[in-house]
Amino acid sequence: MFAVQYSAARCAAGAIVKMKKIGIIGAMESEVRSLVAQLTDVRETHSGNTVLYAGTLSGVAVVVVQSGVGKVNAALCAQRLILQHAVTHVVNTGIAGGVSANVGIMDVVISTDAVYHDVDAVYFGYQPTEIPQMACSDFPADSGMIAAAERAFSEVLAGKRRMLKGRVASGDQFIASAAEKERIRARCHPLCVEMEGAAVAHACWLNGIPFVIIRSISDAADAAAGAASMFNEAVCAAESAALTARLVAYV
Repeated sequence: MFAVQYSAARCAAGAIVKMKKIGIIGAMESEVRSLVAQLTDVRETHSGNTVLYAGTLSGVAVVVVQSGVGKVNAALCAQRLILQHAVTHVVNTGIAGGVSANVGIMDVVISTDAVYHDVDAVYFGYQPTEIPQMACSDFPADSGMIAAAERAFSEVLAGKRRMLKGRVASGDQFIASAAEKERIRARCHPLCVEMEGAAVAHACWLNGIPFVIIRSISDAADAAAGAASMFNEAVCAAESAALTARLVAYV
């Protein structure tokens, strides 16, 4: 009995088990709005020009933040969540443009890995998307978080949407050109393209933090992408957030 009590006390003190706390990042207000609205016991904190919302979601401690658009914003938010809020896992939720011929608008992509489509040091002998002098350039998502996302999808969106697993490509460009889309497809073979995921993945990889990226496909990254993205943003962002809200319970 003493051994059981001692072990439980050590666990409660964090000596054996670190309590789960999940950081959730969305670039735009539409991607985090519903998540913040669902939080209980909310504590709002300000760090620089960033507002973070700590609370409970699906019975799990989370911190939700709107990073702003682009790789630097996303990476800084991920690092802030890790260092200042001690998150143990990170989910990046939002919308994206479909690149693969197998991906359609309103499909959901769960990342297996993430790369930068706009990194190019080929002149120095590196492969396209390869980051010079770095051990990793395609950042792998955590298998347990992928499984959690799949389980959540089966409960939230199965029968309504289609789910695919694969690579997410990121760069500081909104892709709205068939020619640019084809260049990215040939360069790194992603399912979808967006502007933050690989930066979040990069920060998580450097810190040893498990992550997964969830993307609802709002457009086809072609000449019609701008209009399609704006038309589908609200629904796609809400569905990605709904999936994220459910998956945190299974991490």
